[in-house]
Amino acid sequence: MNQKNGKNSLGIDNCFEELDNPIELFKKWFAKAEESEINDPNAVAVATSDLNNQPNVRMVLLKGLSDKGFVFYTNFNSKKGGELKVNQKASMCFHWKSLRRQVRAKGKVEEVSAKEADEYYNSRPYKNRIGAWASSQSQILDNRETFLNKIKEFEKKYPDQKNVPRPPHWSGWRLLPEEIEFWLDAEGRIHERLNYIKNNGKWKKELLYP
Repeated sequence: MNQKNGKNSLGIDNCFEELDNPIELFKKWFAKAEESEINDPNAVAVATSDLNNQPNVRMVLLKGLSDKGFVFYTNFNSKKGGELKVNQKASMCFHWKSLRRQVRAKGKVEEVSAKEADEYYNSRPYKNRIGAWASSQSQILDNRETFLNKIKEFEKKYPDQKNVPRPPHWSGWRLLPEEIEFWLDAEGRIHERLNYIKNNGKWKKELLYP
């Protein structure tokens, strides 16, 4: 790494390093977040939009990471599931307050394989798997008791905690990043921003003004 006075060759903090693959840099930042964040370092805001171009954002948990992209799971009949079916573009934003760092990614999404979804689903606690059956996510609920009764019904249907099949409407989406930006807080709002853009399968780096 070409560094001078603790800085890399782009003149920014050495926490950005000099990696050609932003996924590798993300892994390093994420490992730091796992050490310092009190709760859910894998929490990420996911933004989608419908056919009327109305944006919609919510927090989810990152549950998979590879060179291909970032994975999260959901009910495919939920609001975000419906929006991603008709507009398969999304963006993400991680904010780690303890580190004063932020990562944004945007691109297209794809459904994960059935094998990948099954493996993750079966790793979840029993109540989480039952909840995936009982919740008509994002639909109107007349009374909390209705939902609790549905949970009891599915607990009776699937009493074996080691054998709860994955609902056909529950799976994962993978964000295939076309752009990933790393942001570092600085005094006087003179923040540092390193952006990666994918072009013909290769990543290009650029600095952005704060």
